[in-house]
Amino acid sequence: MKLAHRLDGPEDAPLLVLSSSLGTTMRLWEPQLDAFTARFQVLRHDHPGHGDSPVPDGSIAVEEIASAVLELVDADRFSFCGLSLGGMVGMCIAATAPDRVEALTLCCTGAKLGTSQDWHDRAAMVRADGMATLVDRSRERWFTPAFRDSPTAQSYLDELQAIDPEGYARCCEALAAFDFRDRLAEIEAPTVVVVGEDDPVTPPEVVETLNEGIPQAETVVVPNAAHLANVEQPEAIAAAVLDKVRS
Repeated sequence: MKLAHRLDGPEDAPLLVLSSSLGTTMRLWEPQLDAFTARFQVLRHDHPGHGDSPVPDGSIAVEEIASAVLELVDADRFSFCGLSLGGMVGMCIAATAPDRVEALTLCCTGAKLGTSQDWHDRAAMVRADGMATLVDRSRERWFTPAFRDSPTAQSYLDELQAIDPEGYARCCEALAAFDFRDRLAEIEAPTVVVVGEDDPVTPPEVVETLNEGIPQAETVVVPNAAHLANVEQPEAIAAAVLDKVRS
């Protein structure tokens, strides 16, 4: 699996890997990029069928995305921050390569999100009707009412519509099969679970599962933020990440 990616920041700095959510590209992390590259070299990637990453042949799994991300990383040790699907990728990496992950930040994510049928239904919907069918529901889930009609919010919704429907559907099917609840104890890295206070995607029981299952986990709740918390509250998310990762 080939993933489009880019590096920013000083080559001699420690590495921070950033992984984005379903329906977004590496542009998701631009609000934090200046803050992060002041201390790190930053590696960002696009998920399969998103941005410049090609749609893979056949079905995919979150674990396969994690393996593809690891192939991009030359550093022996690195920190990782992922949002939603990106956080699931981070869980897989931290559990399978515990000796390599310095610190882990899991933003607006869960060891299992929604039901498998929900994800299969969404995959079928975008294959039948295209990406535009997701815009209204994503506006409500991604952003709070005070932010969802802003030009910034609209720019991410425009990007959503440009995602390849088949690539998006394959990632939905990967999410349908993903359940990491029985493997959380394998994560050894110090972990920060960041949740938007108004995020409908990660209810309290999802956050509690991460906190109880990961040995070194703590939670940071970000007010006035929904699912794309880093877009709505960029400084708070940057602070939550930088407070725990070492440079």
